[in-house]
Amino acid sequence: MGLPKAIRLKHWKDFQSVYQQGKRYRESHLMLRVLRDSSLSVSRFGIAVSQKVSKKAVVRNRIKRQIRAAIQALLPDCCPGWNIIIVVLPSGIVCKYEHFLRELKQLFNKAEIATHGY
Repeated sequence: MGLPKAIRLKHWKDFQSVYQQGKRYRESHLMLRVLRDSSLSVSRFGIAVSQKVSKKAVVRNRIKRQIRAAIQALLPDCCPGWNIIIVVLPSGIVCKYEHFLRELKQLFNKAEIATHGY
């Protein structure tokens, strides 16, 4: 199941503003780009998996599904008012759901997005 429409970053303009003005946090397999937007009542998420990770769309889509599931698990503890892009690095091809979940928790703590630490 995908993310609800209200918490998705959908427009190219939103992605560009986060890439240009947002802060960057990095772990070994994921990179987080965040930009505070106090006008939002929820946090919005975007996922970027480039062809550098895998040339196969099947592999990239599997990674995106795993990250969406991890976001769903972390969503209740996420502070509102953030635009967040999760970028999968090429080393992320070997990761499973549990690893993505652990790295997202660490990144959310670094970026101070979580309402309380994990």
